[in-house]
Parts: sequence; structure tokens; C-alpha cells
Amino acid sequence: ALLLRAAQASQVPLIARVNGACMAGGMGLLAMCDMAVAASHAVFGLPEVKVGVFPAQVMTVLQRLVPRRQLVEWSLCGEPISAQDALAFGLVNHVADDLDAKLQWLLDRLLDKSPAAIRRGLYLMKKIETMAFEESMSFTESQIALFAMTDDAREGQAAFREKRAPKFKGR
Repeated sequence: ALLLRAAQASQVPLIARVNGACMAGGMGLLAMCDMAVAASHAVFGLPEVKVGVFPAQVMTVLQRLVPRRQLVEWSLCGEPISAQDALAFGLVNHVADDLDAKLQWLLDRLLDKSPAAIRRGLYLMKKIETMAFEESMSFTESQIALFAMTDDAREGQAAFREKRAPKFKGR
């Protein structure tokens, strides 16, 4: 079962929690998440060819996530892969026996960061995926000023100067 969980109620990274079979369209949902944690017993796959169809739409989101030759093999053979193989190919970030503890560990690493920077950063990362290098450099340069103008950036810099933990408000 694939369970999508947001780190907080507001716009923050989507984290896939995979605790079983993640097949076909589930692989597409997994690929659209920003990060993924899987149980050691989880299995992944694109079995569509076994029933006479092809994972066409899922390839759209998977092609930027995993190596092409691996995606071709998964799509043409339709065989499941283990959680460890999914980790090796970059399909998931972490594999653990205690899935909830690993997910909480990942969330804890995010929750003390600036929600404004994370939100803006995710937007930036998704936006530049399809840009040419020169366009990407120009766009990201323009975004740096927007990051610096946030209340979170001011708070983070003040906290750094004052040697204290920042109190981010997500603005």
C-alpha cells in the first residue's frame, strides 16, 4: 500500500511510505513524491506487459527518476523488484525494517527547517527540470533574491548571528 504523507499541513514535500506492493500506477504516484521510504519487504514493479498493456503514463514520471535502461527492463519484463533494488536505483531514499521510525527520522530532519525555503525550493526544482542550462541558470539567479526576501530568511540569518535555533514561521 502506498501512503502519501505531508510533513506538515501546509505545502511541504510529499513523502511516499511504501509498506507492501507498489505496482503500476502506484509507481507513478511514488515517482511524483519528493522522497520515499520503503519497508524492507516492499516490492515494486511495472507488471502491465503481463496483461497486454504498457506503463505508458507512468514512464513520464519515472524517466527522470531512474536510469533509462533500468526503466526499459522494468517495463518490458514486468518483473517485481525488491526494496533494496529500488534503493539502489534511486526509486526510494531509504529502506528500513521499522518503516514508521525511519519515516519519523526523515520528517524530524525536515520539520525544523524553513517552510518558506522548502516550499520555494521545491517549486524551483520542479520548474528547472525541463529548462535548458542557460535558462535554468537565469531563472535560479532570479529566484535567489526571492528566497532572501522572506521572513524565514531574515529569521534564519539573525538566528545564525545570535547563535540560536531559528523560529521559522513559513513566510
